[in-house]
Amino acid sequence: MTSDRDTQTAILAGGCFWCLEAVFVELDGVLEVKSGYIGGRRPNPTYEQVCTGTTGHAEAVRVEYDPAIITYDDLLDVFFSIHDPTTLNRQGHDVGSQYRSAIFPLDDDQERRAREALQRVSDQRIYDAPLVTALEQATEFYPAEQYHDDYFARNPNQPYCAAVIAPKVAKFRKQHLERLRRPQPQL
Repeated sequence: MTSDRDTQTAILAGGCFWCLEAVFVELDGVLEVKSGYIGGRRPNPTYEQVCTGTTGHAEAVRVEYDPAIITYDDLLDVFFSIHDPTTLNRQGHDVGSQYRSAIFPLDDDQERRAREALQRVSDQRIYDAPLVTALEQATEFYPAEQYHDDYFARNPNQPYCAAVIAPKVAKFRKQHLERLRRPQPQL
């Protein structure tokens, strides 16, 4: 990604990466979202390999953002509101370690902020059960196959998209209206 802006990167895993991407692309200040795999043992894993749950990878998103518009803390707030951080290796019907809730800090500041966010969400008692979101060392991020890009936007009527992702996006829009990307005026 080439830009004159000062950009930063966050890597988050919270279930199916199609769900995460569909939300994060709508945030003002997010410049790019790429689905991929992180935290596993096999180099260059494929979607089929990761889906077996045997590679150790999580489905995740790499979020490139402009910190002058949206902060890492803002991204974490959204992250904790769009998935269930209390279910170990599971999000709804998606079951396996590839669907775990995890934050992959890229530096000491992100790790500190992630720890603070975990404590804040826990202290707020938003969830009835304890958080299981892990802080994991960021290993190499492997971009997912191209057909995963903009999956929800390209396939809104696909059964999984309609039943799982669409309600999640609608809930996100309602909860985070002030953070949504604004349409650009026509010149």
